[in-house]
Amino acid sequence: MPMYQPTGRRRVGDMKFDVGSGGQVLDLDTAVKDGILGGGDGLICGGGVGVGVVAEKLDLKKMIEELESIEIPSVFICPISLEPMQDPVTLCTGQTYERSNILKWFSLGHYTCPTTMQELWDDSVTPNKTLQQLICSWFSQKYLAMKKRSEDVQGRVLEILETLKKVKGQARVQALKELRQVVTAHASAKNTVVDNGGVALITSLLGPFTSHAVGSEAIGTLVNLNLSSEAKTILMQPAKISLMVDMLNEGSIETKINCTKLIEVLMEGKDLESENVSSLSLVVGLLRLVKDKRHCNGVLPGLSLLKTICSHESVRNSVVSVGAVPQLIELLPNLNHECLELALHILEVLSTLPEGRQALKDCPKTIPCVVRLLMKVSESCTQLALSILWAVCKLAPDECASLAVEAGLAAKLLLVIQSGCNPVLKQRAAELLKLCSLNYTATIFISKCKLTRTIQ
Repeated sequence: MPMYQPTGRRRVGDMKFDVGSGGQVLDLDTAVKDGILGGGDGLICGGGVGVGVVAEKLDLKKMIEELESIEIPSVFICPISLEPMQDPVTLCTGQTYERSNILKWFSLGHYTCPTTMQELWDDSVTPNKTLQQLICSWFSQKYLAMKKRSEDVQGRVLEILETLKKVKGQARVQALKELRQVVTAHASAKNTVVDNGGVALITSLLGPFTSHAVGSEAIGTLVNLNLSSEAKTILMQPAKISLMVDMLNEGSIETKINCTKLIEVLMEGKDLESENVSSLSLVVGLLRLVKDKRHCNGVLPGLSLLKTICSHESVRNSVVSVGAVPQLIELLPNLNHECLELALHILEVLSTLPEGRQALKDCPKTIPCVVRLLMKVSESCTQLALSILWAVCKLAPDECASLAVEAGLAAKLLLVIQSGCNPVLKQRAAELLKLCSLNYTATIFISKCKLTRTIQ
């Protein structure tokens, strides 16, 4: 059972607190006045009848749930559950707990104070009304402030949406920019936009004559919203996709990433027309994005969309034709694990095409780079790498198998076979090892295995 260790002594009965290491004892009024319990907001409750009435009208449990992300004063936390107390009771030792938690403690046969482990000379519990009122007042203040901020945000969103219906030119750009900023900063703003026809309004601004300034802000907003299937269908119109592809190639890095993410959202789970995803400009733009060494934050979304595009069989030839294979091979050594798995998946899918296999074979870095990844990152990466090497070596066994052995493939395959990998992976490794051995006598091949293992 988790236990809360207080930083100093706390006598809740008379509501005095020992705060920090200085040993200064503060009474409740001083703590409230100085904002020690309020996290820097000054008064915890406004005092008087008004705040008390407000606190009573609000549901404390609901407030606690909705304010879970804020920092809560430690004196409001039950030492047993480490959750805010709603019905605090005090033991004879002066320690305070949530009623249900301390009663459960007693029901388990414990007759000690959970915090001090003192034996209790009196097992009765006393409701701590002062602390309960303080908790209610503090949460009421925070909750009402949050609600007011939320209402202010919703009101501003509605104003911006009305403005967008009337303005053009630079005024439209400014309105969209503010909307994007509000939507990015406040979750409630997203729902307000969606619930008040904002998605249809913003989508209507995208077309063949839309400036990149307007398009950039509009897409920066849309990518943060939950889009309905109807909205996705409208956004997949050729003119709108063409605009996104143009901005992917010519926009700022933020715009490029937003366009990439939005296009992927539109493509997910849909059996799309090939012309919507086979644009050579789209693939070229994505390859530029993932190769941009100045902005590494574009690599993951770029590879993720490329993977989605390659899931459409009719598009794969286009991806190969723009030189994707050697460019992705070039990236492999510098990718993190997540991006590496995406890149290998794309290459493995392209290796199912004759053109893809030929491109892999023709790239001089394919075999050494992919061999190096075996048993180095993860089992899934090893499986993808084996599949790629099998496709290349099967295409030209005399040439490629020898290169692979010289790059250390035989030793890596032996490691795979001897490891705890799944049986399918071991079987594929054994088949590739057999293929590689065809150009050697048994003695020479064994020596190659030993030599490469020694070098590694």
